[in-house]
Amino acid sequence: MNTFGIEASAKLFSIIRDENDIKVILDQYKDDSLFILGGGSNVLLTKDFDGLVIKNEINGFQIIEENNHFAIVESGAGEVWHQFVMKCIDHNLGGVENLSLIPGNVGASPMQNIGAYGVEIKDVFEYLDAYHIKGKKMHRFNAQECKFGYRESVFKNELKGQYIICKVAFKLTKTHTLKTSYGAIENELKQMNIDHPSIKDVSDAVIKIRQSKLPDPKQIGNAGSFFKNPIVSKELLNEIQSNYTDIPNYPAPQNKVKLAAGWLIEKAGWKGRTYDNRYGVHKLQALVLVNYNDSKGDEILNLSTLIIEDVKAKFNVTLEREVNIL
Repeated sequence: MNTFGIEASAKLFSIIRDENDIKVILDQYKDDSLFILGGGSNVLLTKDFDGLVIKNEINGFQIIEENNHFAIVESGAGEVWHQFVMKCIDHNLGGVENLSLIPGNVGASPMQNIGAYGVEIKDVFEYLDAYHIKGKKMHRFNAQECKFGYRESVFKNELKGQYIICKVAFKLTKTHTLKTSYGAIENELKQMNIDHPSIKDVSDAVIKIRQSKLPDPKQIGNAGSFFKNPIVSKELLNEIQSNYTDIPNYPAPQNKVKLAAGWLIEKAGWKGRTYDNRYGVHKLQALVLVNYNDSKGDEILNLSTLIIEDVKAKFNVTLEREVNIL
């Protein structure tokens, strides 16, 4: 139940498929040791869990409001994210096509404010319904209340562990403005001989790009991008550029710049390193740490620490883990 393929056990385990399941379980379970599991795609298990793991399998896909230009789509938090994207494309609803093939479930998308190729969840988010564990009632959060940031939300910070996300609603387009400015998408569309792409074409291009450089968790254990792309001052960028003129960088809020964590890790010499043929850094994408064969979670965690320390020593940039450590 985790895409790293790490062996770990929970003291207690239960599945929820609706709000009533949550109430029944929490009425019986009074301990504070609680972990909500979605698709298991953004977690590294370093030990057994001495408490209750609740697996969220709340499904559903429903267009609840629409006009000629937009539609509000509500999805159960337990829906597989990529399958949700495909359903939206089947209904010719745009806005999430750039987020195709991102692993995980719908409920994790606002928690992480997932993003790829110029699109983040906050761009299409309408609201979410979440169950307050202590208060035992449902609460609706709008975008402002979610406090979205780069791979951040209120659910990863001050409200961490206090709510179970049940439903998420998105405002999607019927008349589309495609985002293909990322060079990789434009190049892929050219190779596909497509001059006037549809949202399906953009999705197909993104899928091809991701499949070409990211390992399939069904074949090699991984959690996708292990580190966030760091945001630094322009002064620090200038320092790095004095030695590395080719460093990729992108504008960020507050007059800062975003660097490519994968580039930093690769330049520091970590890309493709393996340990005992069991775990290491993926050979095609330095952002991805992998479990090749029966590695332990703490081994991968220790590897990430070594990478963080080395990148800091070489570039004076502190990487942050994107994956949740349990």
